[in-house]
Amino acid sequence: MIQISEIFPWDDNFGTGIEIIDEQHKKLVMLVNKLAMKIATDSGELTINQVLDELTDYTIYHFDSEEKIWLQYLPVDTLTTTHQETHRDFVDEISKAKGELGNLSNIEIIDDVLSFLTHWLAFHILDTDRHMAKIIMAVQQGMTAEQAKSHAADEMSGGTRLLVEAILKMYDSLSSRTLDLIREIAQRQRAEQKLQLSKNVIDSSMEAIFITDADGLIIDANPAFCSDVAIDPAQLAGRDIRSIKPSLFNSREDGTDTWSLARDNGHWGGEVVLINGQGDSEAVWLTLSTVRDAQENIENFAGVLTSISQLIQRQHVLELEVNHDRLTGLPNRRLLEDRLKLAIAHHARNKRLLAVCFIDLDGFKAVNDTLGHDAGDELLRVVSRRLSDLLRSEDTVARLGGDEFVILLGDLVSKEDIEPLLGRILNTIEQPIPIGPDEAHVSASIGVTLYPADNSTPEGLLKHADEAMYAAKHAGKSRHHVWSDG
Repeated sequence: MIQISEIFPWDDNFGTGIEIIDEQHKKLVMLVNKLAMKIATDSGELTINQVLDELTDYTIYHFDSEEKIWLQYLPVDTLTTTHQETHRDFVDEISKAKGELGNLSNIEIIDDVLSFLTHWLAFHILDTDRHMAKIIMAVQQGMTAEQAKSHAADEMSGGTRLLVEAILKMYDSLSSRTLDLIREIAQRQRAEQKLQLSKNVIDSSMEAIFITDADGLIIDANPAFCSDVAIDPAQLAGRDIRSIKPSLFNSREDGTDTWSLARDNGHWGGEVVLINGQGDSEAVWLTLSTVRDAQENIENFAGVLTSISQLIQRQHVLELEVNHDRLTGLPNRRLLEDRLKLAIAHHARNKRLLAVCFIDLDGFKAVNDTLGHDAGDELLRVVSRRLSDLLRSEDTVARLGGDEFVILLGDLVSKEDIEPLLGRILNTIEQPIPIGPDEAHVSASIGVTLYPADNSTPEGLLKHADEAMYAAKHAGKSRHHVWSDG
């Protein structure tokens, strides 16, 4: 945090001798310092306007408090009237300042506004308010108004006047220098915060990152890099990166090496081989860049290593999640539709039959109701495994959701080829399914449509197989029915 925060430091010599006025003066000084701090630290127009509004409101309150005291002792006097006019002029100046501070990029305007505020406030306290306070205190001690004014004028003249002018000049200079210092400290702190943020990002990155000087000697490396090379960070500094991991910079087939390419072109990226600390090789993507000074001389090299195998693994996981049923691991509707389109194209070329079989389990709801949903989920997993084991590798079994499955049986020579396959599917599903101490029993209703006899779209084939499945249910369940357009 910034330690030097006051362009207008309060001093006990600013005291007027009237406690309530002195406390309000301290508050005004605090608000001017707060405004300067917000401006110097680039706090934004909204925040600065909020402080200006607070300063305006409190200034009006302070002036009202002052004027009540002055009017109590000098009800009809040109000094009081002049003081009131001075107050109104200052409030007008604050309103103007708010408009001028709208252009926060113009430092000269900002400095002029703050210089005016500090100078006016210092003069207001040291000269006009102190003068009025001396009059009030003299009246309180028994002098007449005229005697009090003469007494106060004497005390404010001569050496006192010279002292006030000297203090005002000192504060004008001090406020300007302090504001510049606050700005400099704020800029340095923002730069340090950015550097710390960059370091935190690099240190927490999963990618291995290293920085070297122009000769390849390591300056810094993040924890991921240290882990990959199995070398303690304290032992890395000053070592040649090319001697630690030569496989990253080996010559390529065309005789060039990655280091030379990065040096000559400013950047290089490509696949390289990393031998990790355990001696295992891994394909990684190396991005190597140069950092140059103002004269375009290379000062540093920065490298980032990304594990390609991890990316491939992540992509595989994502593909599985997108295309497969979470409960059973079977292809979902999305993947089924893709495979059905490919199967239609394949069978259109080889003139073989494709059977699209829509399966709905009979009695599944009763298992859910009596044994619970966990038991129902286990039953679906068992049925999925049994169907997968029964089918050929070129066939597809997919789960659409609930207790509905679709099977694609391809390369059939005739309609009769489907009969024994469907019989085995029905028999497999009807086998008892052990679930904990219990045993569940279900059967299946299967609707079948055959392509190209049913020369429909993929959506049409699924719709027709679904219709045939309902026909099998209506016929008594635990059977199959082949769709026909007649």
